[in-house]
Amino acid sequence: MKKKISYFLSLSVAVSMLLAGCNSSNDKTGGTASKSKDQVLNLIGNDELPGLDSSIATDAESFNVLGNVMEGLMTLGKNDAVEPGIAEKVETNADKTVYTFHLRDAKWSNGDPVTAKDFVYAWKRTANPKTASQYASMFVYLKNGADVTSGKAPVDSLGVEAKDDKTLVVTLEKPVPYFESLVTFPTFYPLNQKYVESQGKNYALEAGNMIFDGPFKLSKWDHNVSYTLEKNDNYWDAKDVKLKTINFNIVKDVAATVNLYTTGKVDRVVLSSEFVDKFRTNKDFGTYGTPTTFFLRVNEKRNPDLKNVNIRKALTYAIKREDITNGILNNGSKPIGGIVPANFVQANGSDFHQANGDLVGFDKAKATQYWEQGLKELGKKNVTVELLGVDDDTNKKVEEYLQGALTSALPGLTINLKQVPFKQKLDNETKQDYDISLGGWGPDYLDSTTFLNLFNSKSEFNEMSYNDPKYDDLMNKANKEYLTDIPKRDQALLDAEKILVQEDAAIIPLYQRSRAYLMQHKVDGLIIHNLAPDYTYKNVTIK
Repeated sequence: MKKKISYFLSLSVAVSMLLAGCNSSNDKTGGTASKSKDQVLNLIGNDELPGLDSSIATDAESFNVLGNVMEGLMTLGKNDAVEPGIAEKVETNADKTVYTFHLRDAKWSNGDPVTAKDFVYAWKRTANPKTASQYASMFVYLKNGADVTSGKAPVDSLGVEAKDDKTLVVTLEKPVPYFESLVTFPTFYPLNQKYVESQGKNYALEAGNMIFDGPFKLSKWDHNVSYTLEKNDNYWDAKDVKLKTINFNIVKDVAATVNLYTTGKVDRVVLSSEFVDKFRTNKDFGTYGTPTTFFLRVNEKRNPDLKNVNIRKALTYAIKREDITNGILNNGSKPIGGIVPANFVQANGSDFHQANGDLVGFDKAKATQYWEQGLKELGKKNVTVELLGVDDDTNKKVEEYLQGALTSALPGLTINLKQVPFKQKLDNETKQDYDISLGGWGPDYLDSTTFLNLFNSKSEFNEMSYNDPKYDDLMNKANKEYLTDIPKRDQALLDAEKILVQEDAAIIPLYQRSRAYLMQHKVDGLIIHNLAPDYTYKNVTIK
């Protein structure tokens, strides 16, 4: 995605869990935030929602809301199992290049029927170059998709059509093994053309400028302060939705969120390192791992010194990743030396990450060698870079650690910190108005290309002017020529990761994230996903 990720809003072979607290002590964590008769869930939002237009949205926070107020053809259940959504049945031809989705009787929140035309309109709108969607690349798998998204073919030639109101036919260029997983992603949600066009440029800017086909609807949106979801009575499966209201209050300070939890004002909080040991034996405490990788994105456009590969390699080898995972995060996160996370997908018969291993890690001697060589090539004694990051508590600690560790290890290096709200960070990255950026990425679908496609030179998510023809060639073969030749495809993707991380040092992997949290035991049925959205609230009940 650009599932660009803020530390406290995230998202094992794509394992999702039914969350429950650990019963390891008799400690009390006060409060009864939600009463069962009210069926109200009170949660923390950690930043403003960057945008809720499903054609445009790129971040985990927005996807978490969209994934609960909208529904696509297929949806994610427990263990990230792909289940029927608006489509009650799907059929394929023999070679799985044609998918026929049969839609159930479903309505928008305004009472309009959800039809196959809503999907055709939404998909063509996103694929249209005029929309400038960063996720238009998701549609290259459809017939004529590559030409449509690049402006070489008319939008109406995209391989999706409404055979009738209840039948959607999708034609692919080649079989895509993970296609049904792909269409669970928010970019593939339907849009009501009449309503969207009636709103014009105001669509999805406020709660009152949207309609919804999912289990909830956005009823209030006080920007930068709070937002509220309420049950959508027109949802096709409304009878099984027990929650009436979900309140999100935006609070960036972790200590403040913990105080809200212990005083019974919210039902679930994510913990930062200073609170993990304090609550580790509490009955409400729990942890879980995610296939989300955090890394430094190195922009080769704005700062010419970062075009030097030896400077980038010096930065890569100068970081003790364990200092971040053990000393700052303290939540089970693990150091990682690649972009594709462990326990996510297979390659060459084993876990992808294990097949390549950690491609980089802390090595003081290498860091010094590359640094001295880079300075010599630049003809400089000093290099100054700006590190862009989010302004919440944990981000600040990691950013400050990186500033200190790198400048201490590499004489002559100066790092200036720029710490901004999450939405502004996304904007800076899109404009390539940064030198180095700290961020994370969680998967959009069950394939390693959900990470590796980001760095193709033509990717809308590249955002750092990285361009290596060898990398592009491997990725293009993996996405086209080798798509059904699994051994060749696996090797191409493994080799591509080596080029990206080890040979070019285009990005600097840091760690694979785990989460520590407190949750009231009365909250039952919350599902966390490895894919977007992070959470499904449809099955939650307050006991």
